[in-house]
Amino acid sequence: MDAACRNRKRAAAPMDVTVNGTARQVGSEPDATAVHLVRETLGLTGTKLVCGAGVCGACTVHVDGVPKVACLTPAAALEGTSVTTVEGLQGKHPVQRAFAAHDALQCGYCTPGFVMEAAAFVDRWRAEHGDSDPSRAEIAAALAGHLCRCGAYEGIYAAVAAACTGAHDKDDAPPPRVEAMQKITGQARYTTDIHPDGLLDGVIIRSRHAHARVRSVSGVDELVDLLPADRTVRYVGQPIAAVAGETLAAAEAAAERVQVDYEVLPATVDLGRAELPDSPVVYPTKEERKQAPTSSEGLGLPAKWNGNVRGPVQMNWRGTLAQKRIEQARDQGEDRRLVEATYTAEPQAHTSLEPHACLASWDGDGDLHLWVSTQAIGLVAERAAERFGLRPGQVHASAVHVGGGFGSKLTLTSEIVAAAELARMHAAPVRVVLTRAEELTDGGYRPGTRADIALLTDEDGKLAALTLDVHGDGGTSTGSGVAALARFMYGHAPRRLRDYDIVTHRAPATPFRGPGGPPLAWVLEQTVDETAHRRGEDPIALRRRWDGNSKRRALYDVAAALPMWTGRPATGSQTGRFRRGVGVAAANWMYFLDPGTQVELTVEEGTVVARTATQDMGQGSRSVIADAIAAELGLPADRVRVDIGRTGTVHGPASGGSRTATSIAPAARDAAVRLRAALGSALAARAPARGTGGVVEQLLADAEGLRVVGKRPRDRRGYVTPVRLGGVLIGRGFTGAVHVTEVEVDTRLGRTRVTRVWGGIAAGRIISPAGALSQCQGGVIQGIGYALYEERVTDPLTGVVLSDNLEDYRIPGIGDIPEIDIHFHEEGFDHVDGGGVGLGEVSTMPVAASVGNAVHAATGWRPHHLPIRPDRLLEGLRP
Repeated sequence: MDAACRNRKRAAAPMDVTVNGTARQVGSEPDATAVHLVRETLGLTGTKLVCGAGVCGACTVHVDGVPKVACLTPAAALEGTSVTTVEGLQGKHPVQRAFAAHDALQCGYCTPGFVMEAAAFVDRWRAEHGDSDPSRAEIAAALAGHLCRCGAYEGIYAAVAAACTGAHDKDDAPPPRVEAMQKITGQARYTTDIHPDGLLDGVIIRSRHAHARVRSVSGVDELVDLLPADRTVRYVGQPIAAVAGETLAAAEAAAERVQVDYEVLPATVDLGRAELPDSPVVYPTKEERKQAPTSSEGLGLPAKWNGNVRGPVQMNWRGTLAQKRIEQARDQGEDRRLVEATYTAEPQAHTSLEPHACLASWDGDGDLHLWVSTQAIGLVAERAAERFGLRPGQVHASAVHVGGGFGSKLTLTSEIVAAAELARMHAAPVRVVLTRAEELTDGGYRPGTRADIALLTDEDGKLAALTLDVHGDGGTSTGSGVAALARFMYGHAPRRLRDYDIVTHRAPATPFRGPGGPPLAWVLEQTVDETAHRRGEDPIALRRRWDGNSKRRALYDVAAALPMWTGRPATGSQTGRFRRGVGVAAANWMYFLDPGTQVELTVEEGTVVARTATQDMGQGSRSVIADAIAAELGLPADRVRVDIGRTGTVHGPASGGSRTATSIAPAARDAAVRLRAALGSALAARAPARGTGGVVEQLLADAEGLRVVGKRPRDRRGYVTPVRLGGVLIGRGFTGAVHVTEVEVDTRLGRTRVTRVWGGIAAGRIISPAGALSQCQGGVIQGIGYALYEERVTDPLTGVVLSDNLEDYRIPGIGDIPEIDIHFHEEGFDHVDGGGVGLGEVSTMPVAASVGNAVHAATGWRPHHLPIRPDRLLEGLRP
């Protein structure tokens, strides 16, 4: 511990404060904030630190009954006050029961802050208005300072309104999400909340240069090296080393003493210059190119390099013919049949509210224990074993609760390596948690894109040819796969599809919910829409005519009959300041699964305990498993317990690629069937029919320790293509989405407001209805963010990320959310065990394109760049 930190501790004076009804005398450092006092000193970890700037509301507590953001409140200001945290509500407030009943949460990291604000609002509302129902606008105004990255806002609206009417003053039925009350009461423990005895905090020292060779790192004796073998950093923010201290302040002070001697090298930071012949090359050698990280979840395909441009990677179908037809139409001036355009999109940051975090410790047997915020505990354990030269069974990974991921937490990342190395160095547990600035700099993002498209129809209005060239902007990463996905939409017309990477000295991109899907829909669906307008044809009718997928055709039929669609104004027909427009867009996604998934069931004290090495980052995996088992055995909810988020049990899937539910649900059902059989002939004789749970409960009482393992059965008629992609298999059939979106455009201020969204989802039978609805609503909300707000901004001279906080990087808040109506088409996957597949990705893909098409319908001007900022819209409308 450094001297400054010791002096601060000596200077810490005790103060009197009442916490959750109990008088306490606590010490606090002079410059500490209330959130650190509550979390670190008092151990009340339901209060979460996310932004540190009063933007997100996750750290909200009540001070003398008034909601306050604890990250901006000095700890000293709590002297003599009464503080209530989410733990102090004890799960008894009507708001907490309402949040559980209406599934007003997903990952749960923001939930305690919402609950505290909502509880104060509900109490105030009922005192002033009685048991009446507030409007959405009134609820939005009350919760305006809170953010939910998962997008659980629709459930929050419903929960707060219901609580105001007194609907949840008494105990409710079991909630649809099995871990709901843990998250709503602050009992759920995330990686950032784990605080064992002797814990040290770690800090990562990061590069201040976009490109440099590190000659030496000095100034602190005990630091771990995080540099690659060539000692070269290739972006601002790249990890160089890590240090630890007895407190976070001590670790930060040690990091400040670290001196890095750089040999600064020429850098390519500006995307516009990266393709020029004289631009510094990011990866000059073949070996360096092999080490480039990937922004895709799949296996990278080989491609040629030309300086900083990698590609093309091609997914053609009669590509030469497609190019020939388009060139002929261009030469002949076919403006009606040939639509050509360039569309661009800025990078979109994941910015999960729980940042990347890891706590590591080594035991006396040389085993490594990791508590980590991850979407893939099994893969992280496997990679950690490789990294540290251990046997697979020597790494024990835990991710009991995960505060979001969206694709950014699928592998062994720098904070995990740093925590493990520091823990080994200090022979003590070490925790490394990224700050919000680090998260927004080096925590992952969806690559930006520049897409050049040409689409040709024949005289009969059929799709005749398509060419699409997409250049991905993923910093030091490669693997852009946008154009390739156009191979699977709108039949089999000739098409030339080419993907390129433009590599720069900027932080690497990582997979983001439906990699490549939203950028593809942005360019393809607007082009299809423009084609329909030029032909004078209804945009839904044209899509239905081109699209041979029976599941999406069913969605088109429903969408075409919506009053929102049939009553829409003609495109570009309106005048005045505020103009309404309605747009449509479609998308599809592959059916992924992990065929090795297993679920083990053990009878423990009369309860069925389910285990598998998967994790739940808010998508509802616990509920999927619990519901499948309870339904098969006819058991009440309290007789099934799901224990996931740990390795050391049977194989479970990663949470990515919409593979989780469709992998674990059949395995859980199979395990339940095996347990019924294992309970013996008494069950067969006394309860031959499924669902007679009373007898099962009696037999469980006499079956202590009984264990069975279920696996995912093979789908009927053969379930996979011969393609294995990143450890998973591609199943037969595509999911589908058709989104219809209404916007209001303020032509004076340039503001676009989404007012209504109808989302049609075709993913077969819905396994967990409440979770599926929340997932799809959240997907719509992230799509709105992509369309209107989210833009990762990098300084084109230095490579410094300028949008490294939640004020400059804007994600949708509750007031930005339209009314969302989700329609599930549950046919088309009868060949899949359980009849349904994943829907988390496809639900977000067409949203931004539908917003763009709606803006065009409202104004007659078509946006070509995401996000559709006010300045861009006003410039487009300028005569």
